[in-house]
Amino acid sequence: MKREEHRSPSNMAAADFKEEIRSVGERLLLKLQGLPQADPVELVAFSIILLFTATVLLLMLLACSCCCVRCCCPDRRRTKILVQPVKPR
Repeated sequence: MKREEHRSPSNMAAADFKEEIRSVGERLLLKLQGLPQADPVELVAFSIILLFTATVLLLMLLACSCCCVRCCCPDRRRTKILVQPVKPR
């Protein structure tokens, strides 16, 4: 008899996500293999989707790097200079 493993919901979600990524990768590979025989409309559509995906990934990389710079590197312009009050004459 097989013993049933009890998986937590997060573990199941990770497994489902991994399987979905594998499925998308396999479909993409099949599409790439059939690309040389594809008609021009299909080539243009695939190129647009590829360009859109690359743009989104680039923008995410830029956003994350800007956020990381703000969190990790102190901003020297924000340092406060203490000013002593001047006594009136």
